[in-house]
Amino acid sequence: MPVKLVVFDLAGTTVKDNNDVSKAFQSALSQYGYAIPLEEINPIMGYEKTEAITRMLHTHEPDASKITSHLILDIHRKFVAEMIDHYSFSDSIETLPHVEETFSALRDMGIQVGINTGFTRDIAEAIVKRLQWREKDLIDHLVGSDEVPQGRPYPYMIEKMMKEGDIDEATEVVKVGDTEVDIREGQNTGCGFVIAVTTGAFSRAALEPYHPTHIIDDIAELLEIIKN
Repeated sequence: MPVKLVVFDLAGTTVKDNNDVSKAFQSALSQYGYAIPLEEINPIMGYEKTEAITRMLHTHEPDASKITSHLILDIHRKFVAEMIDHYSFSDSIETLPHVEETFSALRDMGIQVGINTGFTRDIAEAIVKRLQWREKDLIDHLVGSDEVPQGRPYPYMIEKMMKEGDIDEATEVVKVGDTEVDIREGQNTGCGFVIAVTTGAFSRAALEPYHPTHIIDDIAELLEIIKN
């Protein structure tokens, strides 16, 4: 079955991430008294961020009665503010190698390009605006985790793009991401290919246990996978 849509993650997959997301997440938690090392934070960064905050609190807060929706939303607001500021003004924002060329090649093949993320839509918009992907005519869809009932690993973000793109079969969709939760999102959707990249939080050895259909080191490699 032909590929009609490729869905990409943002940080670590298409956008360079020097632990910037994890550091902002760590900072937001630390402001409420939770000192959590980056090695615990990195693996959960693909999740919708209030879910990631909830997971960290249940690990590090012994008094479950303190883990309230109010606390979670307060921490999340701090994280969102830091991320929007970072992606709007930092000099370090850049795409990973061959990303824009790959987007362009896919669209030349008549394949839609979608972006989804564990970020809220406002953070995602800050990234896309900064990189001028719409002005460059590189993407067709953008979905944030707050636009659907539940974020990854649930299939709702991909299904939203499929509906917008008039795509009926999940086997016509390819999911590309750098984390375990990206892989599970693609699998839960029933995507034809679920491609993991080693440019983000997980090494090849760390990705293999989740059984993506492919693991690649350069995003441009997915073009040959699709063509073959």
